[in-house]
Amino acid sequence: MPAPPSTPAGDATDNNDALRERLSTTTDAYGRFVPREFLNLLGIEDIRKVELGQQVERKMTILFADIRDFTSLSESMSPQENFNFLNSYLVHMEPVIAAHGGFIDKYIGDAIMALFPDSPDAALRCSQAMLKQLEEYNEGRRRAGYRPIKIGIGINTGIVILGTVGGAARMDGTVIGDAVNLAARLERLTKEYRVSILISEYTLYCLDQPNLWSIRFLDRTHVRGKQDSQSVYEVFNGDPAPLREAKTQGLKVFEQALAYFHLDDIPIAQERLGDYLASAPDDDAARVYLERCDAPFRDLGNQKAELSASWRNEYSFGQSEVDTAHQNLLIDMNGLARAVNVGAWELTPPLLAQIQFAAAHDFTIEEQLMEQDEYPFLDLHIRQHQRFFEYFGELRREIERGEENRVYLAFRVKRLLTDWLINHILSADRHYGHFLHGRRQNSGRTQILR
Repeated sequence: MPAPPSTPAGDATDNNDALRERLSTTTDAYGRFVPREFLNLLGIEDIRKVELGQQVERKMTILFADIRDFTSLSESMSPQENFNFLNSYLVHMEPVIAAHGGFIDKYIGDAIMALFPDSPDAALRCSQAMLKQLEEYNEGRRRAGYRPIKIGIGINTGIVILGTVGGAARMDGTVIGDAVNLAARLERLTKEYRVSILISEYTLYCLDQPNLWSIRFLDRTHVRGKQDSQSVYEVFNGDPAPLREAKTQGLKVFEQALAYFHLDDIPIAQERLGDYLASAPDDDAARVYLERCDAPFRDLGNQKAELSASWRNEYSFGQSEVDTAHQNLLIDMNGLARAVNVGAWELTPPLLAQIQFAAAHDFTIEEQLMEQDEYPFLDLHIRQHQRFFEYFGELRREIERGEENRVYLAFRVKRLLTDWLINHILSADRHYGHFLHGRRQNSGRTQILR
């Protein structure tokens, strides 16, 4: 039976269907290069409407994951084998990240940079799932006769700018900010300490359920371009059960050893590390510290580091009431660290009371100013203030119970109070200052235009 003749209306319908299908497949293809989640965060629904310089500022958790010793691995492979290896690994990891609410911003050689817009807890859950997926992947490599691989993961939370950069003929989506740099730095540090996962203090303070995680302080590290050191924490939930249990049981001894190390009492640090490793011989990070004890001992002898931190001009916020409150807080925190270090316990109750009162007063002023100025990251700032009081309460209980190790306790005062305050000023408070400065500039431009 002959086919019915085509009609103009039927041809138009077929052409429209073909056009829609072509547009849909083209959009899907572009989505493999520019994540839809990235466009959604920029408020863009159609990739054809992307323009150079579009940007948005928001809180984000950044995850960097990198294959250990990839260079030495790749030297033994042909270019084709390199591509096959990388793709087989990345194909296993991409679905894990997506399943935990993240998306891959870019691949940087063998490294993955993933973004988590909603929750740092999701990034930590993802890191655990990536390690578990790696076990399955390595099992396949063993069966194929290849050696297993290891990865290191660095996670940081902060305020970043997402946007488009480039030129008229070629642009790319990217994320810019100190938070990105610190996440990359943490990933590199996993190699140095031979651990799987490191997070920043900013991520720690932003966790919704920190008690669900096995976390320990690991170091104070400088990040290029930053004025002060950042606290680094290891998440060891994914360790083998015996090692995880040994780390948990020996947590206090380990942190005591680190306190002595960072305050340059190297002989006692070596002694405590030796005691700890007797019960946790597979803890590579502890062995790294034991190896590092030799060089500082030769260079510094038994010189004690200063527990106090002096006020510097760059800590000034520009609002006299807030700056004065910050200075007074720093003075009281320094006094508490010194009192604890020398065992002047009679001085600690009034200092603790003063710190709690002054911090509550200072933070209330900040939050009121931010609310009046409609600061978009007020909730994040409040969360950091709340987490400060949680750790302050923990520290206060330790002091009131009469913790015997004064050096350990003084170092905790420095780390949880003094260092926290300085980093909070230089990060969170400074961002608020930038926000006010930008708003004043925009207001000035508006007046000029009028």
